[in-house]
Amino acid sequence: MTDQQLAIQAIGEAQLILEEYLQPRPQNNERVLDKLVEVLERPDVMAAVSRLQQRSCFEAVK
Repeated sequence: MTDQQLAIQAIGEAQLILEEYLQPRPQNNERVLDKLVEVLERPDVMAAVSRLQQRSCFEAVK
């Protein structure tokens, strides 16, 4: 899976978690935050986003 695909997948997962959070029913807000952290701080996602940011900065300097 490419870095872009990993980042897009993580964003999609995070959006689903937020959609669930916005449903009008009792929520465990701490659990919602834990789920977001699980998705967005996965080592593969963090590494992919870091590489994408580095490429973006490098290309901006060109």
